Amino acid sequence: MFRDVSACSTYNYGDAVYWDARYVEEADCGSFDWYQRYSSLRPFIRKYISPHSRVLMVGCGNAVISEDMAKDGFEDIMNIDISSVAIEMMRKKYENVPQLKYRQMDVRDMSFFPDDSFESVIDKGTLDSLMCGTDAPISVSQMLGEVSRLLKPGGVYMLITYGDPTVRMPHINRSVYNWKIELYIIPRPGFQRPAGATAMRSYLEPIPLTEKGLLPADYVMEDPDSHFIYVCKKVDEPSDLCHKSANSLTDDTMQRFEDLKRHFMAVMLLITGVGVSTSLGIKENEEEVALDFGCRRSGCWSRLQYTKFVFYSPLTGGEF
Repeated sequence: MFRDVSACSTYNYGDAVYWDARYVEEADCGSFDWYQRYSSLRPFIRKYISPHSRVLMVGCGNAVISEDMAKDGFEDIMNIDISSVAIEMMRKKYENVPQLKYRQMDVRDMSFFPDDSFESVIDKGTLDSLMCGTDAPISVSQMLGEVSRLLKPGGVYMLITYGDPTVRMPHINRSVYNWKIELYIIPRPGFQRPAGATAMRSYLEPIPLTEKGLLPADYVMEDPDSHFIYVCKKVDEPSDLCHKSANSLTDDTMQRFEDLKRHFMAVMLLITGVGVSTSLGIKENEEEVALDFGCRRSGCWSRLQYTKFVFYSPLTGGEF
C-alpha cells in the first residue's frame, strides 16, 4: 500500500534505537539539516506560517532550522523527536532560547498535546523516515492522523520530502484529513544549471496538478533530484468531494453505505473497545465510495489503522 522504497536503505529509520545510536556516534559532527536549510525554505515558511503562531517541528533531530526561525522572529516552536539522545542534546544547547522547546515523542502518538494545539506543523524528512521503516503504511497513517488532529482549522502542515506526488499524494490527499494541498518543487542544494540555461519557471509558484493530484504529463523538472514541498491547509469545513458522483449514486446504494457503516462501527467497538469515527469519501475520477476511520483513545485521536475501505465501485459491478 504505497510503500515508497525509492530512497530507503537497510536501516530502520522509524526506530528510536537506530537514531539514539546514530546521534551518540555522530555527537562530535555538529548539526545536520535534512534536504534544505532554512534560507531556501524561508519564502515558503514566511508565506504560510505566521511568526506569531505556535509551530510544531516534528522529527527535529539536531537540525538548526528551528534556531534560524527563532532568529527570524518566530516566537514559539515546539520541537519533538523520537530520539531521547537528540532531544537532550538540543535541550541543553538551547536552554537559554525561550522560543525553542524540546520534548521526546513519537510522531505516531502525540497524545501529550490536546486537539487543535498548533497553527502549523513542519516536517522535513520525518514522514520519509517512517516510509523506510517496518509497517510503513500504518506508521504513516498514524502520524498523519495525529498531525491532522493537532492542527487548528486553517492550520498548515508543511511537508518537505523527496517523494513526488505519485508516492505522497495517496497518503496525504485523503478526505479524512480534509486538507487543501499546494505543491512546490525546489532543486537540491548546490544544483547548477547547465551553462547558458535559464530558469524554466519560478520556484515560488505552485505547480498545477492534475485532477488526480499528479504532475502534468509534460512537466519537466530542471533537477531530477529536486525536493517537493506539500503545503496542506486544514479547511474549516468538509470539502466538496464531487457532488456529481454522490448524486449519481442511487438512494439504495447510499442506504447500503449507511447500513454497512453502522455494522462496521459496531464491530470495531467490539474488537477494540474504543469508539470509531468515520467519514465518507467520494472520488469522481475513480467513481468509488470509501470509508475512512480512526479510533479515539483517552480523549484524543491516535493510531489510525488501515483507513481506506472501498466498498462501492461501478468497476466491480457496484457490489460491496
